[in-house]
Amino acid sequence: MERFQKYFSLLFLMAFSFGASAWGGFVTSIYKEPWYSTLTKPGFNPPDYIFPTIWVILYVSMAFAVWLIWINPKKSEIIIYIYFVHLLVNASWSVVFFALHQIFIALLVVVAILLLVLWLMKLYYPINKLSSFLMV
Repeated sequence: MERFQKYFSLLFLMAFSFGASAWGGFVTSIYKEPWYSTLTKPGFNPPDYIFPTIWVILYVSMAFAVWLIWINPKKSEIIIYIYFVHLLVNASWSVVFFALHQIFIALLVVVAILLLVLWLMKLYYPINKLSSFLMV
């Protein structure tokens, strides 16, 4: 793979991944309050200021992981498609939870996200072990 294409693909995957994150952030910013403040949250609920840092780390890791698969000649196109489905499901969580206020359905979306992450980890592992680890 040509060097330019290699790094352009990294930028593309970062941009696409952060686009999904931006969509979730946009939806959250519009619909979060005052509804979210009225919810009874458990004591282990992290403070709001932690989430932006965590999301940046998470989305950089996910994009880098799929990029390591993308540039590997052993990859399969289905893995890339599953990654994009994962991003779509991930972005839908904010809509379901914050915009629609459907807590139980949001929990089901989280389960779907976890299943997709586990599936991606399983698919990544034989191709690139670091990618599998980065999906955690």
